[in-house]
Amino acid sequence: MEVLLPASLVVVSLCIFFLVRRGASIKESQAIRTLEDVSALGDGLVPSSIHPKIDTDLCIGSGACVRACPEHDVIGIIAGRVHLVNPLACVGHSACAEACPVDAIELVFGTAKRGIELPLLSENFETNVEGVFVVGELGGMGLIRNAIAQGREVGEFIASTSRRARDQDSYDAIVVGAGPSGISATLSLMEEDLRVLLLEGGEFGGTIAHYPRGKVVMTGPILLPGMPKIRRRTMSKEELLELWKQIHQEKNLPLQCGELVTQLDEDDGSFTLQTSKGSYHTANVVLALGRRGSPRKLGVPGEEMDKVAYRLLEPDPFESKEVLIVGGGNSAAECAIALAEYGKCKSVGLSYRRGEFARLRAQVRESLMANIQSGKVLAHLKTQVSSIQLDTITLKHDDGREESLANTAVIVQVGGTPPSALLAKFGISTVEKRGEA
Repeated sequence: MEVLLPASLVVVSLCIFFLVRRGASIKESQAIRTLEDVSALGDGLVPSSIHPKIDTDLCIGSGACVRACPEHDVIGIIAGRVHLVNPLACVGHSACAEACPVDAIELVFGTAKRGIELPLLSENFETNVEGVFVVGELGGMGLIRNAIAQGREVGEFIASTSRRARDQDSYDAIVVGAGPSGISATLSLMEEDLRVLLLEGGEFGGTIAHYPRGKVVMTGPILLPGMPKIRRRTMSKEELLELWKQIHQEKNLPLQCGELVTQLDEDDGSFTLQTSKGSYHTANVVLALGRRGSPRKLGVPGEEMDKVAYRLLEPDPFESKEVLIVGGGNSAAECAIALAEYGKCKSVGLSYRRGEFARLRAQVRESLMANIQSGKVLAHLKTQVSSIQLDTITLKHDDGREESLANTAVIVQVGGTPPSALLAKFGISTVEKRGEA
C-alpha cells in the first residue's frame, strides 16, 4: 500500500535537505579558501610536527576525520574527498587517523617537496648514541598529551636496562628540558627509584611558560606517572603551569633551572654533561627540548634596543605602550589577542609580510579577526620591519613605500632556530622525513 506523507512533512524534509546541502557547501567553500591561502605561501613552509597524509583514492568522504579533529580547519572535504587544507595548523592530535573508517589517513613528518630533519630514533626513543634519548617536540611530537606519554615510556625503558650510575656522585639519568615530556620522564624515572636530575635552561614548564595568558594548551585527559588521571576537557596555560607547580611541590622534583647544556662527552659507557653552571656525570641522558630553539631575529637596525622582546609572558609590562607584534603565525596572533583583551595598551598592531593569516588555527583566526574588525588590533599586512627607532618603527610595504608608526614596544614572533647544531655537537644522527612516518 502506498503511504503518502503529509505535505507539511515533505516541506520540512526538503528544507532540512537543502539546509544540510547548504551547510556542506559553506564548509567546502571555507576549506577551498583555506587551501588556497596556504598554497599561496609556497613550498617553503612545512609543519614541525606529525600531521595527516590522506590517500584520496581510498577516502570515501565520510567526514568522520573532519569531525574528530579538535583544530577544525586542518582538514576539509572538497569534491567529496578529504584534503589536508592547512597543515600548519596541525599539532598532531592524530584523532583524524583514528576516526577514518577505511584507513585512508597516515600520520607523517614533512612533505614530499620539503622535508623535516628529526633525530634518528629507535622504537624506545634511543638515538644512535646508546644511552641518549629524545622525547617530545624535538622528536617531532608537538602534542602535549603524546609528549607526556613518550616521557613515561622512556623512563620505563631506561629502568628496564642495566645502565646505572657508576658511583654516588653520578646519576642514573639526567633529563634536559622541564616541559611536559621532561617532567613526565622525570616522574617516570622517580617512580622506578632511579637517581635522576632535571635540568632546564629557561623557566620551569618549558615552552608553555612563554605562551600568552589564557591560551588553551590541553584538549583532553592526561596521565602522568605516579599521579591520578587528570580528567579535564580543556586546560589553559595558567592551569597547566599550576599543575606543574603542584607536582613539583608534591613530588619534590630534582629540578635545577637556569642551566643551559653546552656539551655532552661520552666516557666508557657513561656521560659527562657540561652546563653553563658546572658538569654532571650520568649513565643516561633524556633530551626533552623544544624544536623552537633560540628566537629568530629580524636582522634590522635598532633591533638591539631594550624595547624589543621575543616573547610575551604577561601583558602588564606593556601597559600604556604602543605595541607592534611582528609575525603571522599562531604565536604572533595569540600575542596580539592577549594584549587586545588586556585592554591597557595604548595600541596593538600586527605586522605580517603576507596578505592573509592562513597559518592560524581556526579558533585563533576567529579571535584575531574579531579583534581586527573591532579595531583592537591594527593589521599591517604585506609589510616588513625595515628599522626600529626609539619612539617609532619603520615598515616597508610590498609596493616599496615606507611607513613610520609611533611605537614604544616590539614583540618579534617569527619562529626560532631549531637545536640541530646541538644534536650534531652531541654526535646524534638525524634523518630527513619527506612525507613519511
